Amino acid sequence: MHKNLKTEFCGLKLNSPIVLLSGCVGFGEEYTRIQGFSNADVGAVCLKGTTLEPRLGNIPHRICETPEGMINAIGLQNPGAGVVINDIMPNLDKTETRFIINISGSSVEEYGEIAKRFDDTDIDAIEINISCPNVKEGGVAFGNDPDMSYRVVELCRKNTTKPLITKLSPNQTDIGNSAQRCIDAGTDGLAVINTLMGMGIDTATRKPIIGNNQGGLSGPAIKPVALLKVHQVYQVSKHHNVPIIGQGGIVTANDAIEFIIAGAATVGIGTALFYDPLVCPKINHGISQYLIDNNLSSINELVGTLEINSATSQCDIGSK
Repeated sequence: MHKNLKTEFCGLKLNSPIVLLSGCVGFGEEYTRIQGFSNADVGAVCLKGTTLEPRLGNIPHRICETPEGMINAIGLQNPGAGVVINDIMPNLDKTETRFIINISGSSVEEYGEIAKRFDDTDIDAIEINISCPNVKEGGVAFGNDPDMSYRVVELCRKNTTKPLITKLSPNQTDIGNSAQRCIDAGTDGLAVINTLMGMGIDTATRKPIIGNNQGGLSGPAIKPVALLKVHQVYQVSKHHNVPIIGQGGIVTANDAIEFIIAGAATVGIGTALFYDPLVCPKINHGISQYLIDNNLSSINELVGTLEINSATSQCDIGSK
């Protein structure tokens, strides 16, 4: 591993700024079956979204391809927190990389209980997926309500000493305000962004392709949106020294570098793994070479170095 890629995130020492994203690598073992793949090539692995009790997930189809991306609606299929803690985590090779558990709930109390259970384990950090619907409040996603996001993070913070990373939804009016509320509630880091909501339609049946009707859009198609959201969140988080995992459509080293310049301290790789499982070493090499070419000794020197154009007129934004 290139020495200039070593970095720190929420107090965790990472060998690489790459984080494998939740839902894309199962519980950390799926891609290790591929010849040439190693978890040692990444700084951390986010395990699959876990709920308190087992979930079967959504009806098929759960995934469909779109131009420059994919839509998924897996529905958080998982064996439940107990099985993950007792049966899965003991088999993880913790000498290779860091492991982050992704937790999801249908109530504030469920989030808090899961955080408490993982607090007694050797997991390195907890990522809070606040894009889940709140069944007690009519199904509105926690992440689309800053006050609700605050309550979730606040309770998780009370129930664990592990580093907390809150995964922000782009499907809201003011992501900067949401980031501030999560920081106020005690989050140690932010993951920006979760998927955008999208739909695919089968013209033969005139029905949605996805069994759940809609799902999360990921892949290169969302990269411009994700970059902007990282920049917007960084304007808030930099004042509190709260680091960001920048994610959304990263396929190449140059993509990753753009996110770091925008304000991300680490970068998440997800959809790219579906068609190039060995992409991480290529991204590592590209980032390392960029640092060398620009006389930078570490990732930290590049984070948030974006120089905004000063001549932008507000009335011209979005015009053709």
